[in-house]
Amino acid sequence: MREAELPISLDRNSPASLSAQMASQLRGAILSGVLQPEDTLPATRRLAADLAVSRGVVVRAFEQLSGEGFLLSNGAGGTKVAIRPDISSRPLLRREPSRPSPQAEVIDLTPGRPSGSPFQDRQWRSAWKSALAGQGKVQLPPALGTPALRKAVADHLALSRGLAVDANDVLITGGTSDALQLVVAMLRNQTAQPRVLVEDPGYPTARRVMRAAGARIVTAPVDENGLKSSQLRAVKDMPDAVLVTPSHQYPLGGRMTVQERLGLLAWAEQHGVLVLEDDYDSEFRHSRMPLPAMASLPGGADVALLGTFSKNLSPWLRCGYLVVRGESGQQLKATREALDTPVSGVLQSAIAHYIQAGGLSRHITRARREYAHRRELLIDRLGSRPGLELSALDGGLHAVVRFHHPDASEVAAKALLLGVEVIPLAGYYADRPPENGLVLGYGAVTDLQLSKALTILLDLIGPAMAKNNT
Repeated sequence: MREAELPISLDRNSPASLSAQMASQLRGAILSGVLQPEDTLPATRRLAADLAVSRGVVVRAFEQLSGEGFLLSNGAGGTKVAIRPDISSRPLLRREPSRPSPQAEVIDLTPGRPSGSPFQDRQWRSAWKSALAGQGKVQLPPALGTPALRKAVADHLALSRGLAVDANDVLITGGTSDALQLVVAMLRNQTAQPRVLVEDPGYPTARRVMRAAGARIVTAPVDENGLKSSQLRAVKDMPDAVLVTPSHQYPLGGRMTVQERLGLLAWAEQHGVLVLEDDYDSEFRHSRMPLPAMASLPGGADVALLGTFSKNLSPWLRCGYLVVRGESGQQLKATREALDTPVSGVLQSAIAHYIQAGGLSRHITRARREYAHRRELLIDRLGSRPGLELSALDGGLHAVVRFHHPDASEVAAKALLLGVEVIPLAGYYADRPPENGLVLGYGAVTDLQLSKALTILLDLIGPAMAKNNT
């Protein structure tokens, strides 16, 4: 590993900003091979002093290139040139013939995958060191979760969602799937096969998990704004619970209005239905402020808020939480006590340290900028294309692109052969005729990968659309 000498010359009379000039010159040096993978860049303060510019100019340039996938920040370890498969060696006067890779890169645009950047975060590593440095434990973790993590989650929700939560209301889970299994297990103490009403289209894994746990799944057709009060009033066979994604309908991406939320709560209170509010990615809003969580609205309905660290940290952790109150909350706690916790104590301790030290909040702020940049790339490449309808971009980590032709399943199959993995929109529908389109996740890819993938998808979709329109 070596510290790179940077070939940068800034023109203060240029209409381009100094940070844009710096980013452009560094990008060119990487693309040409002058800067090599694993080269370490100078510290931002020293580089700013060498160039006689403010440190903010250098930081903005580095952040831009990090978002594009050219640089990788390692905290105290410095900023390095990222390893990129298309640039593996310095240009030579005599080149060997290029050979295709035996295993081509697959650009994975399946939704639900966030950036892996927190795992390179110095505070994340520090949180694990603190968790491992604690006194060795010889007992099982508390069934409802460690007190430290329950309090940290309550504090985080107060800041991120404006939700007044007591630590005693928080129950730590092994992620959303574990939370749903827990809910079904609690409901089965009251009835052999509880009925759960879900949105259609909706989260396929939730339907599968609850059905496997013993629930009967009943679907309600929805648009991007979710369930309507008029639909609920027409329900004859009352469900035991209803699962909704009011802050960012999954996968269509809209949000339920406050009026409809209040209507749902009034209906649930009247009929004794448990409301399950899946708040899976509400921290990532791009164009509008988030609406209040249903759990914070007035009313006597039992509401359980399902939260997860899968979207703001990583699904690899398999950790989440439930915010529970009322009679159903007591029953859920009793069920968890009976079943015990699936979440390791050291993981809970590490996440608690990370939240309490401000690491999660800072990571979310960085990730918002990163995701917003890719969102703009999607809008730029797809937003004005005739025949394409781009939606679900107000928040979250995915977008929906609809089109009449060709068949989205055929597009997905051909795209995979070309190294791009996408999910057809039809896979999210249960009982109603599906719409034709694709769900594109952009959380875990770089700007370069996303741009390449979109080019491939447009090459597959465009000619068929043009042919159909002639």
